[in-house]
Amino acid sequence: MSTYMAKAGEVERKWYVIDAAGKPLGRVAAQAAVLLRGKHKPTYTPHVDCGDHVIIINCAQAVLTGKKLEQKVWYRHTGWIGNMKETKYATLMAQRPEKAMELAVNGMIPNNTLGRQAGLRLRVYAGAQHEHAAQKPEVFEF
Repeated sequence: MSTYMAKAGEVERKWYVIDAAGKPLGRVAAQAAVLLRGKHKPTYTPHVDCGDHVIIINCAQAVLTGKKLEQKVWYRHTGWIGNMKETKYATLMAQRPEKAMELAVNGMIPNNTLGRQAGLRLRVYAGAQHEHAAQKPEVFEF
């Protein structure tokens, strides 16, 4: 019996909504990364982009376990010499919770063209409202 290999034109994409309220940030990001890659499908093919669209709502209510809220730091560099910027996750979750979720999900998808395509299918919102009701997204529970 031969192994099934999906082709790019055969991929059917669905829309999923994940509610992050009261759930750990990393657990939500891990499930979103699996959906974005398409690893939950029986037709998963590693070299084909067969993932789905993911909407994450209520990111402001996601929790960080342990002492991560005080100790975890997001570093970025501006490109200028000596301009390494750091932001504590307490500040990041208070001001830009969508960015914290995007950073977590992007760290869990591959760093290649397939990962960049998967990242474009991620939509993140701090509150419960999103503008993708026309796509009829399914609620994803884990």
